Amino acid sequence: MTIHKEGRVLLLVLFLIFFGLNFGLNYLAVGQPWQAIVLAISAIIFFFFLQFFRNPTRKIEINEKQVIAPADGKVVVIEKTTEDEYFKGAERMQVSIFMSPINVHVNRNPVTGLIKYFRYHKGKYLVAWHPKSSTENERTTIVYELHKGVEILIRQIAGAAARRICWYIKEEQSVIQGKEFGFIKFGSRVDLFLPLDAKITVENGQITKGGQTVIAELG
Repeated sequence: MTIHKEGRVLLLVLFLIFFGLNFGLNYLAVGQPWQAIVLAISAIIFFFFLQFFRNPTRKIEINEKQVIAPADGKVVVIEKTTEDEYFKGAERMQVSIFMSPINVHVNRNPVTGLIKYFRYHKGKYLVAWHPKSSTENERTTIVYELHKGVEILIRQIAGAAARRICWYIKEEQSVIQGKEFGFIKFGSRVDLFLPLDAKITVENGQITKGGQTVIAELG
């Protein structure tokens, strides 16, 4: 278990603030009950952020015929829909994963392939499960091109608390299944748009593990 690079500076700042606050209270000889309360609150807040930025080691088994979960979370949508930004209204199978603040927020490549398309969109901060969050919230759109021209679209979506989406990929870059491609701070959502003939292997409400849970099998 390591701490993700996106959280190291924040955690250091929080540690210094809480250390200074509690040292100051002790130095000023503030009453013992208040010192204990402030120390407890400081520890709870610090460990909340510490668990949020955890980055566990995952054993990845690469399989070209499988689409693996890009994130830890819970499956909240499985449906046939249309995608307008890249596929211009063509039908796709959508699978959406909601990431709560207690989930690991590392995002991983669901497939091995070439980044065919990438766009970042500024937007609103609706709650991540809102139907319009995928088209109106701050988000990125990433398209992977696989063998035989198969394309998979993934969308990072900021939630009500997530105010920053991070990504570490660019167009024309070759990527490997399971490797980290981004991070979303606090509650958020990831949408997958798959070919209609993909065999979905998860169910609504199912808990996913990024880099390990198989979302679908490709034909």
